[in-house]
Amino acid sequence: MLKLDVSALDYAIVAIYFVVVLGIGFVARLTIKTDLDFFLSGRSLPAWVTGLAFIAANLGALEILGQAANGAQYGVAAVHYYWIGAVPAMVFLGIVMMPFYYGAKVRSVPEYLRLRFNEPTHAFNAATFAVATVLISGVNLFALALILHLMLGWSTSVAILAAAAIVLVYITLGGLTSAIYNEVLQFFIIIAGLLPLMLVALHSVGGVHGLEDKVRASRLGEGGLHAWKGLAIHHHTNPLGSDWIGVVFGLGFVLGFGYWTTNFAEVQRALSANNLSAARRTPLIGAYPKIFIPAVTIIPGLIALVTVKGLGGTTTDLQYNTAIPHLIANLLPEGMLGIAITGLIAAFMAGVAANVTAFNTVVTYDIVQAYVVRDRDAAYYLRVGRLVTIAGILISVLTAFIAKGYSNIMNYIQTLFSIFNAPLFAVFIIAMFWRRATAWGGFFSLVAGTAAAYAVNRLAAYHTIFHFPVASVTASFWQAIMAFLTCAVVLVGVSLVTKPKSAEQLQGLVWGLTSTAEEEHPDRRDKLWWRSPYLLGAGAIILIVILNIIFI
Repeated sequence: MLKLDVSALDYAIVAIYFVVVLGIGFVARLTIKTDLDFFLSGRSLPAWVTGLAFIAANLGALEILGQAANGAQYGVAAVHYYWIGAVPAMVFLGIVMMPFYYGAKVRSVPEYLRLRFNEPTHAFNAATFAVATVLISGVNLFALALILHLMLGWSTSVAILAAAAIVLVYITLGGLTSAIYNEVLQFFIIIAGLLPLMLVALHSVGGVHGLEDKVRASRLGEGGLHAWKGLAIHHHTNPLGSDWIGVVFGLGFVLGFGYWTTNFAEVQRALSANNLSAARRTPLIGAYPKIFIPAVTIIPGLIALVTVKGLGGTTTDLQYNTAIPHLIANLLPEGMLGIAITGLIAAFMAGVAANVTAFNTVVTYDIVQAYVVRDRDAAYYLRVGRLVTIAGILISVLTAFIAKGYSNIMNYIQTLFSIFNAPLFAVFIIAMFWRRATAWGGFFSLVAGTAAAYAVNRLAAYHTIFHFPVASVTASFWQAIMAFLTCAVVLVGVSLVTKPKSAEQLQGLVWGLTSTAEEEHPDRRDKLWWRSPYLLGAGAIILIVILNIIFI
């Protein structure tokens, strides 16, 4: 079993981190005057802060343990989660979708659906999003508990409760502002912990060429060193077990765009920006570190594959999820050990905080204020938000144990995304570009798409309609594709037989009917060429094209 020889210095580093995190919460508390301050930071934050928070909010268990596990299980092909399944969608969000979100002054993604469609669509999405966020928050809590249990010997229950308590305090005190500034701090701590680990680990296997030789000799073979080879239809030999249709359309288009453009845990960071230009640049700024994150996640996963005997086994300490903990235990000295552990803790707390702040906003604004208790003052909804935060943390503690049954938590996450995000993206992409999409078309398509995704998941689990013997993650790709297609067919079909909204009602909500109102809080510096969203987006796309060619 993994067990670290942690010194007093290492514990001191972790303790200092906890003190700083709580301190930020107490300071942020002083800025909270209204419900908008608590839920959206008063729409006052600069682009560089929201951009780093945007990417840090995603650097939770999904990214650190999940992508390292993918590196160990699937090899270099795991870069598709970044260069196909993330960056293009982040660019699309910044250039195309943020003007709709920010320009309409919506406080959440479900609220956009209320304006574009109707209240039933809004209520259904708010409810399913609330369920999804606490499930994903639970993944981060479980991952943190796993790390502390394996590496420090803490019991799983104690670890979950301790982490949940700290996140609860700083979010309840400072709301989104506290979460965002903590996420910026956590971003740098995560990199400070993982970058040295990757460099030391890479040196231990003889550098890049040494790693390549060892991967070729592993169970992955030559295929573990390539991203695009072996993706032919009906003859896929890559470790993912998928063809290029599943990767490009399932992961890249449906899952990738579905997550990054409609997941309010991410979009909320952009909505807290101080003007539209800053909101558009938020995901674009985040795209650049996202491009290079594989260096500190997938590479360590590959190194763990060739250095940790039996990795991928059935016992808890040999699951793929333990790839990075094994490297930390085997390679890092006193002091650096504390920084690495703090980096992992920071990552998981960022993931919990991102989902809980999104949960409290959606439940307060889109459920309580919209349907339960209407027309109360801002102070009332601020109190409700704090109570909902407590409820969200408590539910996350319970859902943490659901993730326990997955040896690769990324597979679990992809299953959740294909059920909750894929149908939502189909509704959004059609509704934003097709004025004829009607209110009831939106509702019935969202319900049908979600039901189809869950049905395909269950049928695939019992090998009724699909059988994926190589990698269960492939099932989530096709599950997302089926959900998207079902949603699209139902939306178009129902819209053709129901009455659409007028052009006046759709002003600012669909392509071609954008609002002509002047931007609030304009900044003359936004005219500088290097702040152009189009330039930032083009730069990110060019980089991933080059990297895909290099690792073809």
